Parts: sequence; C-alpha cells; structure tokens
Amino acid sequence: MAKIEVNQVAEILKKHKLEPALLREIVEEMNVVSQPTLDDDIKPPAPKKQFVILISDQSGKLPAKELTGWVVQIPEDASPYSTTDRIFKGAYDFNASKRGRLLPVKSVGEALESGSAKYFKEADLWVKTKMPVAVVVTDNVLPKDDMKLEKVDRRKRKDESED
Repeated sequence: MAKIEVNQVAEILKKHKLEPALLREIVEEMNVVSQPTLDDDIKPPAPKKQFVILISDQSGKLPAKELTGWVVQIPEDASPYSTTDRIFKGAYDFNASKRGRLLPVKSVGEALESGSAKYFKEADLWVKTKMPVAVVVTDNVLPKDDMKLEKVDRRKRKDESED
C-alpha cells in the first residue's frame, strides 16, 4: 500500500472545497493515527557482547600442534566459563524441536554447525564461526634484529609510468 503524507492529503481535500472545520478535524485525526506509539518507537539497546574462543582439545593436553575451535559471543557481564553451559542449553532446546528430533546433534561441534541460531540466542550465545577454525599458538614476542623488512613504495611515479 502506498504511503502518503498528511500534508498532501490536506491539499487534496482543500482542492475539493471541504469546510475548514471538517478539514481541520480530519487532518488532526490523521496526525494522531500516523504518530508512532511510544512502545513501537523505543527499542531496547543492543546488549554489549564479548568474544570467547572455544578450543577443541581432543587429546586433552594443551598446547597441542593442531587445535581447532569456534568463536562465539556472550553478554559482556557474563562469565566466559558459562559458555559451555549456554551451548548445552541451546543444543538441548534444538534437540527438543521438530527438526532436532529428526536430526539430533550429538556433539558440541554438531550443535554449533547445524543448530539453529534462535536456540542459541535464547541462551544468550551468538555463534560467529559455524565451522571450526585453526588456532595458532604464539609466544607473543616480536623479533628485533633478525628480520629486516624491505620498504616498498607502491605509488607510481610519472617517469616510470611513461615508459
């Protein structure tokens, strides 16, 4: 349905020579109806979130050579240690659904990969990577003299571009 401004409707009604009192009453009623209600206009602010990396340690020992994990977000004020409980709750809710009864998830990886986002959202968990990603271990130290970097000027010079 096409939307039209109240002012345009008022101009159309003026062209048809309606009484000014009736015109004013119609325009006031249209203004009241067209104003958004306070409940519709105000949205609650989005919750602040923190990132959590859930690492898959299949051998049970850290650090391992090949680690994989998933990146998720939880509310900022929540403990990162509650992440697994949130995943379990979302997976249990998914398995209780119609689709989950047909194809239930049996592991955390399956839950994050094929579970619906709405069940995790109810548990205040937002999955950022459905597929596991590689985790790289670092000692968090930058080398000083061993590595020399060559500076490359990527701007084209006028004399080089004419060749």
